[in-house]
Amino acid sequence: MQKKVFIIDDHELFSRSLEMMINSFEDYRVTFCGQNGQDLVNKLNNKSSATPDIILLDVNMPVMNGYETADWLMQHHPELNVLVLSMLDNEDIILKMIKKGIKGYILKDISPKILRKALDDTINYGFYQSELVTKALIKAVNKDKLKELDLKEKELQFVKLSCSEMTYKEIASVMSLSPKTIDGYRDMLFEKLEVKSRVGLVIYAIRHGLYEI
Repeated sequence: MQKKVFIIDDHELFSRSLEMMINSFEDYRVTFCGQNGQDLVNKLNNKSSATPDIILLDVNMPVMNGYETADWLMQHHPELNVLVLSMLDNEDIILKMIKKGIKGYILKDISPKILRKALDDTINYGFYQSELVTKALIKAVNKDKLKELDLKEKELQFVKLSCSEMTYKEIASVMSLSPKTIDGYRDMLFEKLEVKSRVGLVIYAIRHGLYEI
């Protein structure tokens, strides 16, 4: 049985090309194309319309954009599978949409093979974990670690440079700080991170994902 796909995108030429591509997949059929979130709301509120198996949703649209549409779907139809298909390769946007319940985030320049995999994975596993999403999540986790450690940018830079073979004097030069200030960073971080030596600082950085070998 063919899976029903809705495309919500205000670029009609792209939408129609995408429809043709998806219809070429044996197991999928596009049954609705809308130009904004309001079109989707109207369609889903029509009780005589069959609900889709997957919704492909753009982010930037007039009338009702992807953010607003995802919020509405989470409130009214949390059971529906939503994949964002966008031109925007932006970590903040990706994370924002993930928090709104979408099942995956893919770019519009992907190949038919990857699009097919995204559709299949969403149907079979309930989500599509692309490299794009993985990178965004990893960076978000690392940012959260910095918040937990309460490290400022200069402190983080010092930690990373301390993991190199540079002397403290060379680190001071790279950071455009005086050797005395660098000594202050070192002593403060030893105390804050509860380590007793530069080796201990390096081990701490590696264990907490602040530095990769």
